[in-house]
Amino acid sequence: MNRQQAKLTDFKALTFDCYGTLIDWETGIWNALQPLLSEGRLTMGRDETLELFGRLETEQELQTPSLRYSTLLAAVHARIAKVLGVRVSPDLHERFGGSVSDWPPFPDSAEALGYLKKHYKLIILSNVDRTSFAASNRKLGVNFDAVYTAEDVGSYKPDPRNFTYMLDHLRDDFGIAPSEVLHVAQSLHHDHVPATKAGLARAWIDRRSGQAGGGATPIPANIPTVDFMFTSLAEFDDAHRAAIGG
Repeated sequence: MNRQQAKLTDFKALTFDCYGTLIDWETGIWNALQPLLSEGRLTMGRDETLELFGRLETEQELQTPSLRYSTLLAAVHARIAKVLGVRVSPDLHERFGGSVSDWPPFPDSAEALGYLKKHYKLIILSNVDRTSFAASNRKLGVNFDAVYTAEDVGSYKPDPRNFTYMLDHLRDDFGIAPSEVLHVAQSLHHDHVPATKAGLARAWIDRRSGQAGGGATPIPANIPTVDFMFTSLAEFDDAHRAAIGG
């Protein structure tokens, strides 16, 4: 940890990345890519496939920052097909673009969020569109106090505009200062690097703990330090209970 041993009780709001942190997007992406891999009769491994997705998604987000996420996913699917030399129907690209609603939550997400809701404002800062997130939110089973998406901002994390947008709204709508915010996320690339630049305290939910590589999330050249590190949201909850003597 840093920040002179920050405590989980120091904050009023938890700002969450959703996909990779609360929703198991790697499993969702892997499952949604099976028709393409089957059509091409390919035997690529999961991590190799996810790393290809992560690279092409990052490139697409930089090239088309205002594109709605479901449309962007369809474009990424088309790029994956081209890279792999597989010809498929455009309908398959569209199906992949709409697959977010099928991506499963991590087993601990709903219960952990229910507990944390009793102690913090819960905020989403996500790289998806509102329709896609609404489907995921039903699986998470909690009413977030605010939801800010790439569709609202017009850019994708790690663009600093997304964090500026969120912090401006937290100040204006809730009276919450940046020092009262703990950003909770899995992705070092999408979240911890820009959150560090924004001066936020950070909790890393290392969902890929023990696995090699970055999977669907690019690994940044410079790994930022974090204030807290957990391998699950359930572990975060346990630490909070300990902090309040529960």
